[in-house]
Amino acid sequence: MTHTLKAAVLAVAATLTLAACGDKTPADKVLTKVNGNVISTDTLDWLIKEQVPAGTPVDDSLRLRARDHLVQRAVLLEAARTAKLDQQADIKMRMEYVRDEQLVNAYIKDWLAKNPVTDEKVKAEFDKRIAEAGDTEFKARHILVEKEEDAKALIEKLKKGGKFADLAKASKDPGSAATGGDLGWARPATFVPEFAEALKGLEKGKFTETPVKSQFGYHVILLEDVRKIAPPPIESIKPQLQQSLQQEALAAYIKDLVAKAKIEDSKPAEPKAAASQ
Repeated sequence: MTHTLKAAVLAVAATLTLAACGDKTPADKVLTKVNGNVISTDTLDWLIKEQVPAGTPVDDSLRLRARDHLVQRAVLLEAARTAKLDQQADIKMRMEYVRDEQLVNAYIKDWLAKNPVTDEKVKAEFDKRIAEAGDTEFKARHILVEKEEDAKALIEKLKKGGKFADLAKASKDPGSAATGGDLGWARPATFVPEFAEALKGLEKGKFTETPVKSQFGYHVILLEDVRKIAPPPIESIKPQLQQSLQQEALAAYIKDLVAKAKIEDSKPAEPKAAASQ
């Protein structure tokens, strides 16, 4: 049994219970007995289906390894119960939490299956994102400095014929300073709003004559070129859109459940005073 398989099964130990020898398990469903406790073939089949990667051949060797793991797990569970670890408060709490977490995850999976994202919603989201991103890319350079007066001084040097790439060596943006402030081709939506607005307002070959302030400092921006781009095929990003919409829908559903729930917080218990020394 692989480490991954073993860890995964131990993680759900609280959800699986060995049946006592006097249970109602049909004889043809009994895989083996460990100290009188039944391990059923259903448990073995579930374990393989749940943990073995799809496409893996399920041969006698794999089933034997799975069976051996369940036997080892059974004796460890019995030893833990004999040691009364299952009666310890923190362990009982952890077991209950893991059990409930399994049920919550199963409910979420069921809800998602019953509330699929339609092709119409995917198309609407695709159109929305394409509109927001725009159909134009800009090739720009920038110089980022801490103070507005420094940006103004750079602008004056540019007006007097200074080369942008040379002046960009003083930029505090390490990612572009070494390449003359080059930012490559990008859509305005990839930049912070102040930068994007200034960029869209420039003519090709021109630079900003007023420092552009953003959360990072003051920018001097040069627009080198502009080009139109075609949107990607919807099929190329459909899985990502579906996942995004699905997660948004799930978050909204959970938020609604919480809003409708009767939640009564009580005052946290006061910490006990430290015992006198």
